[in-house]
Amino acid sequence: MPSVPNILPPPALSPAGHAEGVSNDEFRAAMARLAGGVVLVTAQEPSLDPGDPTAPPAEDVGMTATAFMSVSLDPPLVLISLRAGSRMDDLLDEQPLWGVSVLSESQRHIAGRFAMKGRLSDRLLFEDIPYRRGGFTEAPLVGGALANLECRTEQRVVAGDHTLVIGRVLAASLPSAEGGPLMYFRGRYRQLG
Repeated sequence: MPSVPNILPPPALSPAGHAEGVSNDEFRAAMARLAGGVVLVTAQEPSLDPGDPTAPPAEDVGMTATAFMSVSLDPPLVLISLRAGSRMDDLLDEQPLWGVSVLSESQRHIAGRFAMKGRLSDRLLFEDIPYRRGGFTEAPLVGGALANLECRTEQRVVAGDHTLVIGRVLAASLPSAEGGPLMYFRGRYRQLG
């Protein structure tokens, strides 16, 4: 008679939806041990008042992210994880074109600037940062970044309190070969080495 593997039942869920014994703080602490690269995700928000000729035609929006990864080579796909209901999540739900700048270790100030809570205006955040507009997306792409990608949303997947946005890469460039990547580890920006 073939042996049957011992299959354990899944852990019981607490009222908050977590497996028994796993708190938000424990989960955060465990995930903080996973080093990740730092990117700036950007897009253009269409004019909020297209009927007003004095209103700006569009506004640049940016967000620092560490949950970014390559998904597929053929076709070229990437994934970004966005907090559900965040400004960038809402924008990319309506605007399918966006950009990603892979930040270098010398661009820590950019990462910190776009990660601030309660900031007043993205327009002011872009003011003194060198960037160019993507040819496919019109999204700001940071100068001196290790890589710039232009993407079009292919799929959105709701995953708990986040949205996974899968984008097809329309263009890629390597603006700078200088320096190493900016990393995020144990709640702080870090450099390799």
